[in-house]
Amino acid sequence: MGKKAQKNTKSKIVSAAWKLFYEQGYDTTTVDDIILESGTSKGSFYHYFEGKDALLGSLAYLFDEKYEQLAEEISPDTNSIDALAFLNRELFEMIENRIDIDLLVKLYSTQLTTKGEKHLLDRNRVYYKLLRKIVSDGQQKGEITKESTVNDIVRLYALEERAVIYDWCLCNGEYSLREYGQKVIGIYLDSIRS
Repeated sequence: MGKKAQKNTKSKIVSAAWKLFYEQGYDTTTVDDIILESGTSKGSFYHYFEGKDALLGSLAYLFDEKYEQLAEEISPDTNSIDALAFLNRELFEMIENRIDIDLLVKLYSTQLTTKGEKHLLDRNRVYYKLLRKIVSDGQQKGEITKESTVNDIVRLYALEERAVIYDWCLCNGEYSLREYGQKVIGIYLDSIRS
């Protein structure tokens, strides 16, 4: 099986799992439900995941799929600050409307206690690559300050996003993640504007 086919199979499994987790809850979703929804096989499922719990760490993968889609929607003429605001707004809307808050809490708690791979911090994720490209391009076009390095700007941007998501989870989603994120991230984006 080629890399693209493998990615598509894994993607189908992850997307189906998170859809079912949102619709019917994590505890009531079975591996068989995920296999049926994804149109894959039990062998494929267990090739990528040890079990249902292993899917909790796959949320970063789902986010990266969203970023790949969003990257295609950004025109090369779009101001870099506007591109970052767009990414944040769209991701937070997806989280608010498609990700069960209890699962998000579980993901964040596993990332805090894991001794292994911290998926959210993996600098090779599509997320970080896309952010670095936007910031680098923005610095070259004179839209983003050069007083900080690309990596420092991206690190703080990602930190702010995680902080807003964490606070939203602590508050049990009592406010709009998308709207509040735009305010908070907007303040940071104004601070890096040239």
